[in-house]
Amino acid sequence: MNYLIKPKAGLIKVSVASLFAFSLTFAAQSVIAAGHKNGYGPFPVTVKGYKGSADNSVSYGGQIARQVLHNNLKKLASGGNPNDPTNAPEKRMQAHFSGKDGDRKIMSPKSKDKFPIKQKMVDELSKKKNLSGKTYKGVMPAWPGNMTGVQVINHMIKKAGKTSGGVDKRNGYNYPQLISKFAMGAVFYNQACDNYLDEKLNANTKPNNKPYKKGAAYTGKEHVWDEAFGYWGAAAHTMSLSAKDSYNVAKGKSLKAADHNNDGVVDLKTEMTFAHAYYASSFDKGGKTNYLKTVTGAFIDGRKLITSANGNKLTESQIMQLKSYAGEICDNWEAVIAEAVFKYAGSVYGDIEKMEKAMASGSGMEKALSNYIKHWGELKGFAMALQAGKNNLGQTATKLNRMMGFGPLMPNLSQVVGVDSSGNFIKDQGSSMGYYKLHMIKIQKLMVETFGVKARAKDKISGLAALSESLGTKKSAEND
Repeated sequence: MNYLIKPKAGLIKVSVASLFAFSLTFAAQSVIAAGHKNGYGPFPVTVKGYKGSADNSVSYGGQIARQVLHNNLKKLASGGNPNDPTNAPEKRMQAHFSGKDGDRKIMSPKSKDKFPIKQKMVDELSKKKNLSGKTYKGVMPAWPGNMTGVQVINHMIKKAGKTSGGVDKRNGYNYPQLISKFAMGAVFYNQACDNYLDEKLNANTKPNNKPYKKGAAYTGKEHVWDEAFGYWGAAAHTMSLSAKDSYNVAKGKSLKAADHNNDGVVDLKTEMTFAHAYYASSFDKGGKTNYLKTVTGAFIDGRKLITSANGNKLTESQIMQLKSYAGEICDNWEAVIAEAVFKYAGSVYGDIEKMEKAMASGSGMEKALSNYIKHWGELKGFAMALQAGKNNLGQTATKLNRMMGFGPLMPNLSQVVGVDSSGNFIKDQGSSMGYYKLHMIKIQKLMVETFGVKARAKDKISGLAALSESLGTKKSAEND
């Protein structure tokens, strides 16, 4: 995109200083165009007076370290053991959530013969990073106990550590899914859209005419923008990939698509697809949406704009344009999370139907219940993530939380309704399975009406009228 304003016809007095500034901007844009093409980097160093040896100003290793810490935490959450008096499972999870030790190995993505990973340790990406310090600090009403985002994840970790395999079949909690999906929102989405692409875009915050910190090869605004991009989770060369390619990279199925520099290994810093970029890829490959390249393209355009300032303070018009890109990024990022809520509400609906059949036939209940708990964990985690962004969802959040409840409605119609002072779950009787299915459809309808979701995976909305009619005129349960 051309960021130079073309003047109207007429005589214009141009100073030598203006011509010099123009030449610098043009030179920077030329370097950009010749260097990264449609990739996120490399971008030239524009810091005034920089004396180091770096020739690339892009830096978001800390965010990729947190992407890996999230992956590790999810994997460790499945290792709970109720018979371990040492609380070792919880301690291992905390080492990746709140710890900063340098001996943490990368467990996921796992290196394999056909998809070798360059890095072996988290600190190879960035030293002494954790997740807890960047987790949503606000109260999360979707989880019982009126806890902050950090307290919610700590509560989940403690419960997961004491639960065999991390799956609580009595209350209906799959902790690997709950922790993962909420952490993605409470850390990555929250940090990007309610911090770096919000307050830190103001002209006098992390200004572009100063290095981010003493000796850095990047300006304040360059690094702020890079950090937000790292939380998005897209590979730097995403614009040259199809949605299916990007999806396969996340799954570790295509070294050809991942290995952009052809060195035979996947560099997690630049060549891997993580978190919400993976989910955007999964929706886009259906052909109805283009979230992945819309968001990634806006990130690239924004970085071009910052670089074109050539180390000078951004003008008011440049800040406005940058905020416009940020709005496009975060609106689409929010929609990706809403698409996931839509999808898993549909999955939960389908699982309830399978449980009803299993109860009627007397077989298949164990598998149906396991899938139900897993999919509900994904649904709940994404619904909580949606509430950790910049926007106050207000009544939408209230409806979402009431229809879903604090826990899934179990086959015996019990449901978690709160926690006691010791953090133990309190249960009561919920509505019928028929009404809970109705809630899942209403959640899908809410995602369409509020966020305009288009991929609409596992769409059950067409069955709303028939299900409502079959349930008669009886009022919905309290959490409707």
